[in-house]
Amino acid sequence: MEIIDFYVSDNKDYWLSEINKSDWRAGKYLFELLRDQKLKELCGESTKVLLLIDGDKLISFCTYAEQDDIREPSLTPWVGFVYTFPEYRGNRCMGKLLEYVYMLAKNDGHKHIYISTGETGLYEKYGYQFWKIMKDVHGDDSRVYRTELDYKYHY
Repeated sequence: MEIIDFYVSDNKDYWLSEINKSDWRAGKYLFELLRDQKLKELCGESTKVLLLIDGDKLISFCTYAEQDDIREPSLTPWVGFVYTFPEYRGNRCMGKLLEYVYMLAKNDGHKHIYISTGETGLYEKYGYQFWKIMKDVHGDDSRVYRTELDYKYHY
């Protein structure tokens, strides 16, 4: 398994079609944003779309971005669009992506990483802690989790 960045991959059309196979509404939205070249406009020019792959199989994906669906410029970076295909769930594949994001954020000099989600009990096992409820871009409540970059959690 390896992690690649969609934006620097040699086969964007193929990976885009693989993202589109996700059975999740937000995965379809990510597909549309990438297809229409709108993701960086929405989330920031430095946004990365990280793909955990095994050969030509897409296992899991997420974004690493300046902004997500919570629009608070002082909070950055964000992990978003976190998804693992059903046949790979339960193998901590997402942990490999979150560990990679952790290293990127630390190298970028950040103190925290944020995740906006409706999930409870998922990100805690990867060192994230519930921080607070915030309004997303649609005005809905979202659970915001964060982790400190000096947190020593092994995925």
